[in-house]
Amino acid sequence: MTRTAERLLQLLSLLQTRREWSGPELAARLGVTVRTVRRDVERLRELEYPVVASLGAIGGYRLEAGAALPPLLLDDEEAVAITLGLRGAAQGAVAGIEESAARALVKLQQVLPSRLRRRVDAIGATTVSLGGPATGPMIDPEVLVALAAAARDSERIRFRYRDKTDTESSRLAEPHSLVSAGRRWYLVAWDVDRADWRTFRVDRVTSPRPIGIRCAPRTLPTADAASFVSSQLARSRPVRPVVLRVHARAAVLAETFRVRAEEVEPLDERTCLLRTSADSLEWTALRIAHLDLDFEVVEPVEMKDLLARLGAKLLRAADKPG
Repeated sequence: MTRTAERLLQLLSLLQTRREWSGPELAARLGVTVRTVRRDVERLRELEYPVVASLGAIGGYRLEAGAALPPLLLDDEEAVAITLGLRGAAQGAVAGIEESAARALVKLQQVLPSRLRRRVDAIGATTVSLGGPATGPMIDPEVLVALAAAARDSERIRFRYRDKTDTESSRLAEPHSLVSAGRRWYLVAWDVDRADWRTFRVDRVTSPRPIGIRCAPRTLPTADAASFVSSQLARSRPVRPVVLRVHARAAVLAETFRVRAEEVEPLDERTCLLRTSADSLEWTALRIAHLDLDFEVVEPVEMKDLLARLGAKLLRAADKPG
């Protein structure tokens, strides 16, 4: 690959990660002059990439949706299929890739032609699932994409928010990050009106609307967004320690129960201790009972009582005639 071709790919990648870049910013990232950036932008335009330049002393560049998808990326059918797949993954349909799917969806929708957007929306509006009920709150992918784009672009956004008491309010915020916790998503943002950091449940957010005001990135009061959400959740609800002796290898338990490796203590090749915490003993009891693994409760005693009641209920249901 020639240096010019490599630089064009780097330039295209940068244009897809942020809504607008100034010429000097791109030049600094690529290690070239502003004049070279202008020439490279012209090369991308010759390849039919819809790069738009803004006027001004500094000037800026952004990648917009064009009449057709940029060549050598995706055809129409692939773009529709991938967009639908990313929407499902961003809602938690595929565990562990939600954040990556949201980032990819932001990039794809940025250049998706309007005719393909209509096809994607039509398929979503007329498709129903024959699967079981969701294991968590459903997230509107359009809301998720809007919040992700605002965080990416460091742009203030206004939205309606319904809190845990079902009270609705208008909020003005500077999104920092999105944190996925299974099927539940949290927005970490600076609340402008309250002048403080806040977490917002994304399933309670509606009508997000960027207001066109950029903001300087703020520093979180914790090491990262995930630890901030964890600390906020710990303050808002009591957490109980749970210790279980599980008859399985530690690696198997960590994978099937989806806990951190440090929460699992190997006892031997076939047994391990699970040391975790839960704000709902009932939910933890259901999760462990669902696994095809034998186990005993070490603590708390209340977990044993819960399992006894759950077992008795299931036995009564099994004994009743159909």
